Amino acid sequence: MPLSRIDPARYFDLLAGKTENFRRAFAGFDLPAPQVFASPPLGYRLRAEFRVWHTDARLDYAMFDPADPRRAVPVEDFPPAAPLIRRLMPALRARLWADENLRRRVFQVEFLSTLKGEALVSLIYHRPLDAEWEAAARSLANDLGIQVVGRSRGQKIVIGRDWLEEKIEVDGMRLRTRQTEGSFTQPNGEVNRAMLGWARAQAKGLGGDLLELYCGNGNFTVALAPLFGKVLATELSKTSVAAARWGLEANHLGNVALARMASNEISAALARERVFRRLQEQGIELGDYRFSTLFVDPPRAGLDAPTLELARGFGRVLYISCNPATLLENVAALAATYRIEAAAVFDQFPYTDHLETGLLLARRERHE
Repeated sequence: MPLSRIDPARYFDLLAGKTENFRRAFAGFDLPAPQVFASPPLGYRLRAEFRVWHTDARLDYAMFDPADPRRAVPVEDFPPAAPLIRRLMPALRARLWADENLRRRVFQVEFLSTLKGEALVSLIYHRPLDAEWEAAARSLANDLGIQVVGRSRGQKIVIGRDWLEEKIEVDGMRLRTRQTEGSFTQPNGEVNRAMLGWARAQAKGLGGDLLELYCGNGNFTVALAPLFGKVLATELSKTSVAAARWGLEANHLGNVALARMASNEISAALARERVFRRLQEQGIELGDYRFSTLFVDPPRAGLDAPTLELARGFGRVLYISCNPATLLENVAALAATYRIEAAAVFDQFPYTDHLETGLLLARRERHE
């Protein structure tokens, strides 16, 4: 995203244009008027990464111009970043420049922060990290009040923790999740809060049990679980599964079972096509569930054919999408069986064409 596109005076016009494109794309499916959840125009990103550009006179953060990918553009400030990241950027740059152990052959810096006010910085190098680097990094972490991770090929050195704890208030609840370095986390904290609130509003009163696919670090799991009898949540990434388990304990949720499985695997298990030892070892008996609702937040590719077939067995499908194009394909595949009961747009990435969306799909009555 070119920094030149960041103009708060144009923000709401740009969002209106993206929302209208979404409405037009789904007009053939009787899309209800979507709720629109705007982002703060500035200071919204809880993650940011930069190349580090070295010259004889100074060290700079840099981004690359999409129109000229080989041209590094120095970055003095990054207004989309959360205030904590913006405060850390000059302080960290000064420390890197002043300390040879930290500066030498560092080529990338990644910032991760939370609404709660914690920060983690990853420093990535083209050289092995040694004891001198570790001592300098410990001093850096202590002085700036941050967690630090150093990476080079085959190395990962953690100074403090390689994760942050997020606390986010939704519907009067304080939800706790673990944000792990190098793993996916929601980049826009305030829009994530809106997404959780909207998903809970759609789920209230549905009853029964919930199947959640692609649960990640449990971001939606901890918000939705109190609204259902039992929850089975699945995720393939080991790191995300570990973070989700932490979240279940931290939020005192005893009605959730977590399985490390891909969506096509749980589809095969529920169709009784395969038996998975992983489920048996965890004491998860699929016959004990009375699923009423499927919740999905898939990657950009959307739902594959086995998962679409699985979805047809649910009364309702609550779908969060990061790609309106694949969402449209999935809705078209389900249109004979489901109608759109509610819709929302979430502007996770202002000043870009990207738009996060949400739909509640309800099974059609036979006379429809």
